[in-house]
Amino acid sequence: MFILVVMTLFLSLLWGMLAGFIASKIMGEKSGMLKNMIFGVIGSIVGYNLFKLIGFTATGIIGSMIVPVVGACICIWIGRKLF
Repeated sequence: MFILVVMTLFLSLLWGMLAGFIASKIMGEKSGMLKNMIFGVIGSIVGYNLFKLIGFTATGIIGSMIVPVVGACICIWIGRKLF
């Protein structure tokens, strides 16, 4: 059970890091791996809530990657406006 939880957390962070990396390339952001991971994880939360609010759901591998990338792009855009 513990191994399953750790593996799920690791894969979620890896997926978030990939989403943050893709979003940083789309937005032209020059950032490190830690910042990409933070943008990806926060972006996935933002993306899933935003898409749920609109009424869309993501299915499959492609849809599950598009939602966090869109959320991470939104987080990068907000970060640029604030700082």
